[in-house]
Amino acid sequence: MTNLISYDHGIYAFDAGYVRPLLASIHMIVENGRVAFVDTGSNDSLSSALKALDTLGLSVENVDYVILTHVHLDHAGGAGVMMRSFQNARLVVHPRGLAHMVDPSKLMAGATAVYGADAMQRLYGDVLPVEKARTVEAVNGFVINLAGRTLLCLDTPGHARHHICIYDQKSASCFTGDTFGLSYRELDTDGRQFIFPTTTPVQFDPEALHASVELLASYQPSAMYLTHFSQVTDVVNKASALHRLIDAHVAIARAEQDAGPLRQQRIQEALCRLLIEEVGRFGCRLPISEVLEIFAGDLELNAQGLVVWLDAITAPRNSR
Repeated sequence: MTNLISYDHGIYAFDAGYVRPLLASIHMIVENGRVAFVDTGSNDSLSSALKALDTLGLSVENVDYVILTHVHLDHAGGAGVMMRSFQNARLVVHPRGLAHMVDPSKLMAGATAVYGADAMQRLYGDVLPVEKARTVEAVNGFVINLAGRTLLCLDTPGHARHHICIYDQKSASCFTGDTFGLSYRELDTDGRQFIFPTTTPVQFDPEALHASVELLASYQPSAMYLTHFSQVTDVVNKASALHRLIDAHVAIARAEQDAGPLRQQRIQEALCRLLIEEVGRFGCRLPISEVLEIFAGDLELNAQGLVVWLDAITAPRNSR
């Protein structure tokens, strides 16, 4: 039996089994026996999804939707195998991401450029295409009807231009993918959750991300469900922290924009110092070495994303 986390209002989460425990979650919304999955992890996540259904006395025939917050592969790499298993389901995806799900070759090539071929095969295997006829373009304001339950799709760029978040009217909560940052359960302290932005390459846009965080907060949600990792509350204060930390990331990047070949290394070192400061401010009692181990991959990817952003904003206009 999979370790299924049960929240109120028919919301569940389980570990995607991606890289390490408690790194990536997959969410399920269950309404009158009908199911929507939010994000898919990798191909290896399918067995956990099937166990989660079985735990709830449900089967693949009960799945109506697989919703992708965006098409980065830790969120969407398993979409093809899930859709082949869930024959009644439709795949809901941002219009900018739809083509990448129908033909994942460019998506794979882009991710390979970031992770390398060996890591790509180990992490994701063969990412399978999805039939276009089974896809739904989630434009801003698109409403998913899950057995009468309203799930509102919101266009939320900033982390990626192909990102949506889902506002669930019944629970007054949002499923946020990476837009509302990262919050790893190992850092939970006295019932509080730590939050940190993600600026993964290649489409980080700080102004857009600020706007998306504000948009989500405007719904006054009682909780956010992050892919990394699941439920956070105290949304107003976490939104405020994210705004401050997005600005801190930008300031670090700008301070190192003329650092030449050492630029990414110096940005990553500064992000490491920022993380340590924030963990101290938060009052987390984990040893710093463990915190840095938990965030090692994120710090590297955040630095890479900031370098790509710097290159984009400093490129000559006629070369963009």
